[in-house]
Amino acid sequence: MSALAQPLAANLVQSVDWLAIAPPTLTAVVSLVVLVADLFVPEARKPLLGWVSVAGLAAAALLLLPLLDHDRSTFCLTGTTRACSYTADRFTLVVQFLVLGGALLTALLSVTTLKDGNRRYPQGEFWFLLLSSAAGAALLPASRDLATLIVALEVASLPAFALVGIRHGDKRSSEAALKFFLSSVTATAVSLMGVSFVYATTGSLYLTQVADRIQHVDGQLHTLAQTGVVLTLVGFAFKTAAVPFHFWVPDTYVGAPLPIAAYLSVVGKAVGFSGLILVTVVAFPSYADVWGPALAALAALTMSVGNVAALRQQATRAYSAVRLLAWSSVGQAGYLLVPIAAAGYTEDAQKAVGSTVAYALMYAAVNLGAFAVAAAVARTARLNRISDYRGLYARNPLTALLLTFFLLCLAGLPPGIIGLFAKVTVFSTAVDAGLGWLAVVMAVNVVIALYYYLQWTALLFRAPEGEPARHPLPAPLTAALALTGTLGVVLSGAPQLVLRFAATGLF
Repeated sequence: MSALAQPLAANLVQSVDWLAIAPPTLTAVVSLVVLVADLFVPEARKPLLGWVSVAGLAAAALLLLPLLDHDRSTFCLTGTTRACSYTADRFTLVVQFLVLGGALLTALLSVTTLKDGNRRYPQGEFWFLLLSSAAGAALLPASRDLATLIVALEVASLPAFALVGIRHGDKRSSEAALKFFLSSVTATAVSLMGVSFVYATTGSLYLTQVADRIQHVDGQLHTLAQTGVVLTLVGFAFKTAAVPFHFWVPDTYVGAPLPIAAYLSVVGKAVGFSGLILVTVVAFPSYADVWGPALAALAALTMSVGNVAALRQQATRAYSAVRLLAWSSVGQAGYLLVPIAAAGYTEDAQKAVGSTVAYALMYAAVNLGAFAVAAAVARTARLNRISDYRGLYARNPLTALLLTFFLLCLAGLPPGIIGLFAKVTVFSTAVDAGLGWLAVVMAVNVVIALYYYLQWTALLFRAPEGEPARHPLPAPLTAALALTGTLGVVLSGAPQLVLRFAATGLF
């Protein structure tokens, strides 16, 4: 080997830190174990696969604990210019906790759904797809190069398409999966074109190297670089359900099994927002004058369209409860975009995006709880209309009180203190960045959202039509309700557990 080739070869040698990659790796391994075990487990014992999946996700979440001490990086170049493809820093661990926790709660909801499904769900394939998607979602926040970022995004997304349409003999489910697939593939193709433009102008895929080199591209390549930045952002805007890339949301949530709708509303958003944060704040900070105004406009448009559409839902329409939650999630995506947009207007961009992560943690806990209550109601009212929730307090007081608490958190009203504080944090971030007009738009949308959240809440305590019938809830569903309720109450009692991210930043 020549003397010139030896340093180059040494630079391409990459170290592997197995502890750093343990959480997504274990999730992926358990997914393969479940798929293979499905071939040998008799039909009567298929529910065991669900509990193996729950245990695997819990173990993967526990593997985050040894990583809390300090940042760890792996798959790094070892030459003079150090760049890594995988970094387990504070940002990574917080988002991985959100992803794995959300997947764990989804798995608990799914155990009951599959049991009630009368063999309409292939259990082995269901758990394999859910765990595979969770592994990709856990990999994404740790990705520090554009190739790994796109691969993780697709590993998280492709199984989700199949999960949406996995219910046998359901045309609505198949149609939702097709709409989700076609729109997502189009967005991915646009993103890949953007990544190729960025690579052509910078000669690197590592986010830190891209951030340094994209500032010094040749004048003739400036337009190509700017186009690459915009196209790369489009794919992540789709994953966040930002308007106008939101049109797949209501039909997909209605057509998907309810636990998968909950998964998309929380974990799917975590994937989109963590990817958006990485490409804006880490890779393209010098183009803040491009993505800052664009994201501010998207935030205003997204929260307005989502809340107005949620306001128009008819209580007696089939699946109106799920549709309201779907449109509500679009409105909440607008709030989540505000601090990322503010990062383009402030010198401390990393602190600004901490508000997005703090808000996402609150939203994940209470939105999963709302979907858990919807799953409980759907066991006796399959059309899941808002009107089906009338008199829920008379039928099941604890479930009604939990849904009331979750809706008040989403609305930002006491006793949902964590929801109130999270919204105030986002407000202050916008104001500090000089985006007073965006704070005003958010205030108007919060008032709009108050109406439909409180309208649904009031319905829970009205006199029921007919004699109220009580139905016991299965243990997995009860556990999901208990976990989300406890988490919401703890965060409302000690909001500093998540709000400190907004005060100190994450990177």
